[in-house]
Amino acid sequence: MLFDKFQTMADFQAELAEQHVKPFGAVTEKILSATEGVVEGRNVILAGTNNYLGLSFDPRCIEASREAASRWGTGTTGSRLANGSFTEHQALEKEIAEFYGVDHAIVFSTGYAATMGMCSTLAGPGDTILLDADSHASIYAGVKLSGADIIRFKHNNPEDLAKRLRRLGDRAGQALIIAEGIYSMLGDVAPLQEIAAVKREYGGYLFLDEAHSMGALGETGRGAAQAAGVEADVDFFAGTFSKSLGAIGGFCVSQHAELEAIRFCINAYIFTASSAPSIIASTRAALRIIQEEPQLRQQLWDNAHRLYDGLKALDLPVGPTASPVVAVEMEDRKATIECWKALMAAGVYVNLVIPPASPSTNFLLRNSISAAHTSEQIDTIIAAYSDLIATGLITPTSKAT
Repeated sequence: MLFDKFQTMADFQAELAEQHVKPFGAVTEKILSATEGVVEGRNVILAGTNNYLGLSFDPRCIEASREAASRWGTGTTGSRLANGSFTEHQALEKEIAEFYGVDHAIVFSTGYAATMGMCSTLAGPGDTILLDADSHASIYAGVKLSGADIIRFKHNNPEDLAKRLRRLGDRAGQALIIAEGIYSMLGDVAPLQEIAAVKREYGGYLFLDEAHSMGALGETGRGAAQAAGVEADVDFFAGTFSKSLGAIGGFCVSQHAELEAIRFCINAYIFTASSAPSIIASTRAALRIIQEEPQLRQQLWDNAHRLYDGLKALDLPVGPTASPVVAVEMEDRKATIECWKALMAAGVYVNLVIPPASPSTNFLLRNSISAAHTSEQIDTIIAAYSDLIATGLITPTSKAT
């Protein structure tokens, strides 16, 4: 039957219902601040929102959004190519290009549309794409649509990338290489200095998704490439407005003038209604704040280290380095669900991630930290994990068998 392929998910949903938990699509009834809300009837600390700089609740962004809605209306009702390209969209494109120090930019309605649209369009039949094996679902969706030959290289492994480019011979010079700045599930940062060196040796074009690193890394917040000092080696930067910028939308910027022609070949751009003016306005305000208030970035990393160090001190299986994303890996699905349920009961909302969304066969309790979190809130999160250990719901790494 047509629906047979969905039976596994239906069974999993039934299992969750029996346990009276709702880790996927949990409903937020009220937002109290950038770090607190009411989720499924509970007052909780929001530790799974990707609101890295806390700007979704910044009064300047809210006021800009309110004023734009009053002036421009609630929506554009059309694509950028039809009737949905307003001066505000063009202004944001100019500002984000200037932010990255390049001349060309495209603004998309979502981050998914930005990465999927660019990855489905830049390369085509007869071309070759090399992508990190742990790439986001939007990247995989895009390269599948491209019709290009697709080669995966081992996650964060420049040597494997070099080996695969070497095998391409003369074709390497025209290949599209895709990587991310910060990977969204485990929070690990790409070794971009090494990846850029491989690109310089073998050629090709580098597409970098800075969705989780834009605003969080780099001297001025431009992301992982700026932090690594390799921006000149990146041909296309993509990102989202739904993380550090606290809104929704996506972008691609480039030093290549060809981006202006590419714009009119991207289905995800051509056939999608453009972002509402209120969203564009709040994003422009947030972009200015990122540039003017670097202390937010410092506070984000102070908080990230506090959470990471606290969970590591509990001997929990976290990633190799501190990051705004701190995930606890678990092997048992039922135990992971029970831990998520207990965290909610303790007033801490985190993301529960299951394969294939997680980068391995493991399950994740994914925490994302914000500059807006207080030290007390982070300590509460750590204490909630400590209680999981005390009640036997999770086993420290040193005691695992």
